[in-house]
Amino acid sequence: MSDELSAAELVALVRRAFLPSERDRSLAFLVDVPASAEADNPAWRQRRQLAADWAGKLAGAGDELGLGVRLVFYEAVGANNADLPGQACYHPGGRLPTSAAELAGLPQVALEQVLADNDILIAPTEYSATAPLKLAAPRLGFRAATMPGFSPSMVAALRIDYGEVNRRVELLSGLLTRAQAAEIEFSVTGGQFCRLFLDLRRRRAHSSGGFFPRPGSAGNLPSGESYIVPYEGEEDPSRSSGLLPVQFGDEVVYYRIENNRAREVEGDGPAATREAEHLRREPAYGNLAELGLGVLGDFGLEPSGEILLDEKLGLHIAFGRSDHFGGQVGAKDFSSPREVVHIDRVYVPQLQPDVEVSSARLVIPGEEAIQLIRDGRYVVDFSSAEPVS
Repeated sequence: MSDELSAAELVALVRRAFLPSERDRSLAFLVDVPASAEADNPAWRQRRQLAADWAGKLAGAGDELGLGVRLVFYEAVGANNADLPGQACYHPGGRLPTSAAELAGLPQVALEQVLADNDILIAPTEYSATAPLKLAAPRLGFRAATMPGFSPSMVAALRIDYGEVNRRVELLSGLLTRAQAAEIEFSVTGGQFCRLFLDLRRRRAHSSGGFFPRPGSAGNLPSGESYIVPYEGEEDPSRSSGLLPVQFGDEVVYYRIENNRAREVEGDGPAATREAEHLRREPAYGNLAELGLGVLGDFGLEPSGEILLDEKLGLHIAFGRSDHFGGQVGAKDFSSPREVVHIDRVYVPQLQPDVEVSSARLVIPGEEAIQLIRDGRYVVDFSSAEPVS
């Protein structure tokens, strides 16, 4: 099947994801451009062109869609989930900008105003805008689908049955919200066995199923995960603790977790050295910011090399910023805007072949622990989930 979406498919995607109403007037594609031509790369150029093509197709279907369609560019912030810049430019047509220098000659508008003036935003960016858009959406009333790192290879993930995706996601979110803890066991090639306890008290889970029908909501597209921020110790110490393995290339690095923070790094290789230095330089990087349960691996999708899709394939644990998910750690806790990070470590065989989630259980007060994963695969009974339209 083609990796290009037709105008009809794009109209159907917007209708399914956002349920536009008569009150909605405008849809904008929000796209970042590199600070300099030297910072550009082929995938980024392709994504900017894809955004322009999609905007053109939707604009051509304006009578059917019932929305004005605009293309907006801003200078890339240089880090995933960092705060967005103050200014942006509506594209006047013609040649696409290749760097921030080319934006200087265009009329400038406050990015905050762009967000306020458009009912629906789609953000196929190089650097993830998910955190700032999730924080701004409730205040400004737009709804947004963020697509950092999107590539044509991910188009298949936009064509799957999102009713079924949502059914599974909602079931997992309900379980996560009821749970007080997650007990995760990892098996590492060579015989190492690691246990991680995640404190889930005083938290609510979130569903990301590719639907954004209500003003004030934002999330990823493609989507398909439930996620929750482990308790970070605002009122009393977090109980999150244990040993978390993460594979970098051929090397497995071990993070010693206490009070929901990576406190030490164990390992002798270059990745361990690099990660230890990162923790020393940016302690907020060591915050366990998310336990995510992606479901798209069961829909026949393969890793793309971009976290936008890959995190939706299975269990993942994120480091760093959490305030956009309801946690406590935000941009203020990092040394500079360019150091702000929310980065997911995804536990599927194609990405971490030497590390397997051998068991993941949820501890729910007054009930037997619920087995979610065994030997790397979900064993929870998804057939018990209610249909989601």
